Amino acid sequence: MSTLRGQKLGFRKELEVAAQAGYDGVEIWINSLQEYLKQGHTPQEVRRMIGDLGIKVEDAIGFATWIVDDPTTRRKGMDQAKQEMELLAEIGCPRTAAPPMGATEQPGLDLMAAAERYRALLEIGDQTGVVPQLEIWGFSKNLHTLAQVMFVAVASQHPQAHILPDVYHLYRGGSDIASLRLVNGEAIDVFHMNDYPTAPPREQLKDSHRLYPGDGTGPLVEIIKTLYRAGGPKLLSLELFNEAYWKQDALQVAKTGLAKMKAVVEKAMQS
Repeated sequence: MSTLRGQKLGFRKELEVAAQAGYDGVEIWINSLQEYLKQGHTPQEVRRMIGDLGIKVEDAIGFATWIVDDPTTRRKGMDQAKQEMELLAEIGCPRTAAPPMGATEQPGLDLMAAAERYRALLEIGDQTGVVPQLEIWGFSKNLHTLAQVMFVAVASQHPQAHILPDVYHLYRGGSDIASLRLVNGEAIDVFHMNDYPTAPPREQLKDSHRLYPGDGTGPLVEIIKTLYRAGGPKLLSLELFNEAYWKQDALQVAKTGLAKMKAVVEKAMQS
């Protein structure tokens, strides 16, 4: 839904477009769902609508400040995460992204402390049945590399620890794609698909520079082959914030993105 966020379709229309375009599932934004509920709808109605459309809500995007050092802000963030995860459970969504929200501008986050906080978030997941996936943010001053994210996930010492990688964020944060081979397939359920251009330089890339898979210079074929060899099923989620795409017809953008993802996967499986 990040791909269609700029069209401002609203929660129901976003789902309808995804279903019409041929997607098996979607990754919703929690605030979009919340706005829909404020219009008088219920989680039960949403769950029925999802079923009627023949798709699944596989994951969700939220921005709770669960990882920050300030105890008051962190407590509020944990409370927000719990409320959001309870809501996601009601509509049948089994996962949520857990990015390092609030810990992006200042370096020096204690990764062992981050691991303890991630474990606390995972324990909320145990209660709600919704798995929080530790998301890499390439522009973060802390969790911008695969190594940092893996350290926090491993140090959390929780059986449901998962990471949520992204083609753009791996490149933006300076992670070598070869490092993905060290990650067990069971640690990744969702992988964000996109691509990036040759310019501007890596350190200057923004979300708005993201391209359709295969339209840039990212090693997508290598990534898909590595994920396949790692084992376990993977949900490939198209995540683009390209403002040029936001000006186009939402259904056409959704269809184009799906076709290009499939083409990349097919190329990887044949090579």
